[in-house]
Amino acid sequence: MPLSAEHSQQSPPAASATFIPWVPLLWCATLLIVTYLPILALMVRQWNNDDDMGHGFFVPLVALYVVWQMRDSLLAVKSNPSWFGLLFLIWGGLQMAVGMLGAELFLQRTAFLISLVGAVVFLGGWPMLRALRFPLAMLIFMIPIPAVIYNQITFPLQLLASRVAEVALTTVGIPVLRDGNVLELASQKLSVVEACSGIRSLLSLTFLSMVYGYFFEENRIELRWLLFFSTLPIAIAANSFRVSLTGLLSEYNPELAQGFFHSLEGWVIFVFALLLLVGCHRLLVWLSKRFGSSKVPA
Repeated sequence: MPLSAEHSQQSPPAASATFIPWVPLLWCATLLIVTYLPILALMVRQWNNDDDMGHGFFVPLVALYVVWQMRDSLLAVKSNPSWFGLLFLIWGGLQMAVGMLGAELFLQRTAFLISLVGAVVFLGGWPMLRALRFPLAMLIFMIPIPAVIYNQITFPLQLLASRVAEVALTTVGIPVLRDGNVLELASQKLSVVEACSGIRSLLSLTFLSMVYGYFFEENRIELRWLLFFSTLPIAIAANSFRVSLTGLLSEYNPELAQGFFHSLEGWVIFVFALLLLVGCHRLLVWLSKRFGSSKVPA
């Protein structure tokens, strides 16, 4: 006996709504904030006072925006809470205690990230951690570099910028004598201090390249990595050009090498570095189309 149209055309069952453990989620978030509030407050204060970490204010905001954009895919992830998350939470708590006893800020601040990873694994499991790996990795840029590593990076950058400036000024006919990171000009003496080492633009540009690559090269991971590592030579070249330009302008007017004009020059050079980053991206896209696979998104 044939089935009637009413019985043969059955609608598919409605998809079950994704369960979100709001109570454990809010409870765990509250515990993390309360536990690490003094550490986070001190880190925010350093963002405000340290020019090298001015981008720190934007890091958590951009990470939250990325998570919001991923909300549909995150809701599709099958939640599989894991007790291994407790191990990360214990690890983070112990590291925070050791950092506080030793007055080591870097240990305290990275302990927050470890605890955050533990909370994700404990509530959502390893699949949720894999889905959130990019915004979690982005949070590393909000943590200031330890002073020991910072000093090891800035001094070689100061020497490199001063060497490039010496060659550039000599090439254009300006006599200069370099003594370490100090440039002796005919009219004055220029010191390439830590603020002019390029570490500030390097940190900010690296973070921006990470964000830029995520939004413009979502499907080509290899281009994102190339763009990320290209920030090192771009930042070094831009800062060396800034030091050379400062020495050149100071020969015409010493006031252009200090104060407002020097700060304005830094912003202009940073915008120039951003344009170089975009140009590097366009070059990588052209090379991938020219020598790579023909199946490249437009």
